[in-house]
Amino acid sequence: MAESATSIGSENLYVRKKRGYVLNFIVRLFRDKPLGAVGGVIFMILLVTGIFANFIAPYGYNDINPIDRQKPPSIKYLLGTDNLGRDMLSRIIYGARLSVIVGTSATVFSIIISTFIGVTTGFLGGKYDLIVQRFVDAWMCFPGLIILIVAVSFIGPGMWQIILVLGLQYGIAGSRIIRGSAITTRENMYIEAARASGASTTRILLRHILPNIMAPIIVLFTTRMAAVIIAEASLSFLGLGIPPPAPSWGGMLSGSGRSHMLFAPWMLIGPAVALSVVVYGINVFGDALRDLLDPRMRGGGGRYTLKPKRGLLFWKKR
Repeated sequence: MAESATSIGSENLYVRKKRGYVLNFIVRLFRDKPLGAVGGVIFMILLVTGIFANFIAPYGYNDINPIDRQKPPSIKYLLGTDNLGRDMLSRIIYGARLSVIVGTSATVFSIIISTFIGVTTGFLGGKYDLIVQRFVDAWMCFPGLIILIVAVSFIGPGMWQIILVLGLQYGIAGSRIIRGSAITTRENMYIEAARASGASTTRILLRHILPNIMAPIIVLFTTRMAAVIIAEASLSFLGLGIPPPAPSWGGMLSGSGRSHMLFAPWMLIGPAVALSVVVYGINVFGDALRDLLDPRMRGGGGRYTLKPKRGLLFWKKR
């Protein structure tokens, strides 16, 4: 009974410490990086909007009403209608769902590829690292958009094709960041201690290397998600992304938005503003996470502020 009570108490203490760490991190985010906190709020709004688009959107994304085509913003249609009478606000909301699905899926796929390549090459080194990194160098020599256009031209447009292509593109390119973190972690003394104790390579990778490089992985996830959303919008703008009538923000800009922007500018402004705000918010949120999670970016481990002392101002650490 005493042992079980002790174990339960230890688990409760661990849960409380974990909750305290998360709460402290959120407080630090809003206190030290207010712009990054705003980006985090934008990111959460994107997720909530994408998940609950069916309940938030006032109309279906493809509900055609020819009588109300190209109506300006009004009480009935807050962002106006397009050339087919479809509600622009509803299409933008459903476009957020596409961005969440494509962005999250392709980013997770790319992080898995980056982590596998970066961790194995960074830890093992030798000829394996040399050969793989030369392939990565060759891959990064080509412009990313050109690779995407060629790949989509071969396999055809579609949601899952876009996810596959974007995951491979950013997964291989992002492996360099994970590799650098793995090389730095590999030189620590606890890795040598694990080797001396007879731990296998797989155990060292999973139990010692991977948990200690989670910070750059999290930061890479946020920055890659913004890049994936922009890439998907670019492909849809060029007609190689998700085919209509899917409400992709890039497709809305390329199709009816560009064709009717002189007579109905709201058809272009709505998706353009949504895409810009989302990408900007995710980028500043990723920058804030990098500054808070990377010890090298903390400026000596604390914040400094001006404090008056005897009529003079001095920098004081908080």
